[in-house]
Amino acid sequence: MNEQSTSDPTPGSVASADTVEALVRRQLAEALGGRRGMVEAAVPTILFTAVWLLAKDLRAALVVSIAAAVLMLAVRVVQRSSVQFCVNALVGIAIGWFFVNRSAAAGGSVEEQALAYFLPGILYNSAYAVVLALTCLVRWPLVGFMVGSVTGDPTAWRSDAGVVRLSTALTWVLAVPCVVRVVVQAPVYLAGTSGGMDADAAVATLGLLKIGLGWPLQLAALAWMVWLLGRNHTPLETSTPPEPRPEG
Repeated sequence: MNEQSTSDPTPGSVASADTVEALVRRQLAEALGGRRGMVEAAVPTILFTAVWLLAKDLRAALVVSIAAAVLMLAVRVVQRSSVQFCVNALVGIAIGWFFVNRSAAAGGSVEEQALAYFLPGILYNSAYAVVLALTCLVRWPLVGFMVGSVTGDPTAWRSDAGVVRLSTALTWVLAVPCVVRVVVQAPVYLAGTSGGMDADAAVATLGLLKIGLGWPLQLAALAWMVWLLGRNHTPLETSTPPEPRPEG
């Protein structure tokens, strides 16, 4: 009988997970916010792209995406649940709007302004991919800190070789969607801004790519991670010293 699990007052503690895979699965689910969190993060971008492609009205596209994020935020507030993913969506829209206004101030056309809306996403994915790769190369994989956040010690997980190996593999998997988005979207953006591709066509292409390479690609990566997590059952090492053996 595991008496520690009944006496540990901390919900989501290590005692509630006896394998590395179970612990990381739970932490990934919490970090991504489940299905609802993924929807809240994706809806504003989908609406912006759809309105732009249908109406070619940049202001309307921005207003609709903001309205959707605010509505989801209001529902969260009424329900007294986490507003993290709604706020993240609003921050993303605000950054996109900043780049749009910057393009407008520079005299860019409406198409070029709409094109600028997609630049923050490309830059974000580039930076995120670099950070994820570096954490793996220096053997401090980012996913490991998810484990650390639940154990109460942000760095103790590095003493468990199983956690380090699994966290490294999962961190590489998280980096793959970011790399794919940059490799596919950056050439389209550069072609649209340099004149090598019609700006309107570039906006439409980036909009479709943002949807297609957004959550579908992320869910594919998560499915890959679930497969990795389901392959093995690595015992979770703890720092609890063994009980002394009785003499005699």
